[in-house]
Amino acid sequence: MEHVEGELAATPILDWKHLRVLELAAEVHGSSETDRDRLVTAHRLITTRVRPVYAMNEKQPASRTLLLERGSCSQRLALLEAVARGCGIASKVRGLLVDGRFWYTRFPRLRALIPHQVMLAWPEFRLLDNRWVSVSELYGDLDTLQKGGGFVNAGGETLFDAVARTAVDWDGLTCSSCDLSGYVLADLGYFSSRDLLFRTHGQTLCLPVRITADIIMRRRAA
Repeated sequence: MEHVEGELAATPILDWKHLRVLELAAEVHGSSETDRDRLVTAHRLITTRVRPVYAMNEKQPASRTLLLERGSCSQRLALLEAVARGCGIASKVRGLLVDGRFWYTRFPRLRALIPHQVMLAWPEFRLLDNRWVSVSELYGDLDTLQKGGGFVNAGGETLFDAVARTAVDWDGLTCSSCDLSGYVLADLGYFSSRDLLFRTHGQTLCLPVRITADIIMRRRAA
């Protein structure tokens, strides 16, 4: 797999130079000592302040998600990345195509409307020792986290929330109920930003469908 360094740069999605994001980054930076602690603090603050909904616009700027105080799993992950970059922590994303059946338990009556494959931008962060850590392992290694029980993709818990409790394992490393590798249809590799991933491969839904779905879903709580 091609090596990708990741970036600190602000982008249209990761607009960490916006005052709202800078203020949150300053709060995070001042309350924690290590990069990992800052990432955990940022994750907890976003969990508290930005409620989960089923919004569809993957390219929404992080500052707008913070303003609205609501966001999809992807939008909240983007906000986490933006705050990380604002704290001087570089990030990159891994592009995964995930089988739409993964979401069947969450939308049992809407299965016919779920896309066959869903684009997932799964972030990683570079710590001070130049070691990259996946968002899956912010709260500990996968072996330890798997004791929390698997993510069932139902109820109010989203993937963004689940990483604080359990292993989100896309590679089959845990050999347990936390193993989600069976849902991965394709690994698209790493990208220096989610902007580049979506520019290269597009979003899950085409524009007309996405606009319609977003109007219906963006205020619906997860």
